[in-house]
Amino acid sequence: MAATSPASRLITAAARDVLRPLGLQQRGRSRTWIDDHGWWLGVVEFQPGRSEGSYLNVGVMWLWDDRDHLAFHVGGREHGHEQFVNPDQFTIAAHDLAREAADLVTANRARFVDLPAVARFLTSQNPQPGHFWDNYHAGVAAGLIGDVSTARQRFAQVLAEDAFAPWMVQAQQSTRQLHGLAEDLEAFRGWAARAVASCRQQLKLESLDAATTSDKWWV
Repeated sequence: MAATSPASRLITAAARDVLRPLGLQQRGRSRTWIDDHGWWLGVVEFQPGRSEGSYLNVGVMWLWDDRDHLAFHVGGREHGHEQFVNPDQFTIAAHDLAREAADLVTANRARFVDLPAVARFLTSQNPQPGHFWDNYHAGVAAGLIGDVSTARQRFAQVLAEDAFAPWMVQAQQSTRQLHGLAEDLEAFRGWAARAVASCRQQLKLESLDAATTSDKWWV
């Protein structure tokens, strides 16, 4: 097993001091921490660079996007590379990064307090052509609160994109299914609950009772 770098040890110590009290959990022994809200995750990544030190990526992942790896659906790179010079210098830098991450996590918790808030945020965005996933997630959020017209409008924009890669073809197949389900709220929410459960399983997150998860969504 490779030795842990001095920067990684200091990042982990800072995150434990600052993020763990907020309820975030470290992903194994990695430099990634998650804020688990059942159907969405807050994600904090102290990303290594080519040289010793850290970037800071903070954002949100919608778990109805059924995949086996973490993603930033909102947010991303928040801080340039913080160079490791020496332990004393980087101890301070690591805590500064952790506090910046904590502020952003707190802001995302307030912004995405429930599904209607998520839907308002996502549907208020105006993606440019090529911003494939922004329209997809806005459509899903609108569909989950019963806003059929907005959901179908956003899904139509996804389907209008030129599918130049296999992953886009697959996503458009899912979008066609959701476009057809949009008028059936129970079926639409059932699809989302299954997608979230599958995604949580793939990410090796603690399983949630489907009914409990749904109650959190629809209030």
